[in-house]
Formats: sequence, structure tokens, C-alpha cells
Amino acid sequence: MSSIPADLSYTAEHEWVLAPTAEGVVRVGITDFAQDALGDVVYVQVPEAGTEVSADTVVGEVESTKSVSDIYAPLSGTITARNEALDADPSLINSDPYGAGWLVEITLADAASYSGLLSAVEYQEKVG
Repeated sequence: MSSIPADLSYTAEHEWVLAPTAEGVVRVGITDFAQDALGDVVYVQVPEAGTEVSADTVVGEVESTKSVSDIYAPLSGTITARNEALDADPSLINSDPYGAGWLVEITLADAASYSGLLSAVEYQEKVG
């Protein structure tokens, strides 16, 4: 059974989102369920800081020994940071998907949009 931290929000595309900071910045990654389904992650491509992203659009990809999977922007805004550590060690997504394996930080265009994401309970129901 994969872990689903209660303090995060989720998308139907298996991304997790940490609640916005006072500045409206969220941290995004892929869920334990997603990394487990992918298998050993060997490459991650995410946008550079300054890139504008729109909710539900493809913004990158995660490549594993099994497949390539798209990464979707959970919310609209501007990428303000990318996890540079993944360039050297993409397996951080496997070993610590909710910590060191985060993907990007986004400054939200509309902080209220965060409330439209799935709760941990709703995501658990989705993945069974």
C-alpha cells in the first residue's frame, strides 16, 4: 500500500501539492503510487524557473526503466524553482517522493485554485 500524506493535496494525474505559502508558492511532486507504478526513475525533465504554466497542461516528463510519463501542472502560475538535485539523482523520486524527490515550485496565479484539488481521502478513493 502506498503512502498518502494527509497534509498534501492531490490531482487525478497523481501529482501532490503542498499547501501554498503566504507568498502563494506551492511545491509539487509525483505521488508514491505514481513512482511505484513507474518503477526505477532514470530521468526527469521539468521547466526552468520563470516558465509560465497552465493547470492540467503537460509541463515535463518522468522517464523510468518501464515507460515515460507526462507531468501535468496541477495549478496555473509561474515556476519559481526546480529541483536541481534530480538532474544528478532522479531516483530521489523513488526513494523520497514526498520529500527530496519534489519536482517544482509554482507561484500561483490564483491562490484560491488550490482548494479545487483532491484531499488525501479523495485521492485514496481514486487509487483504491
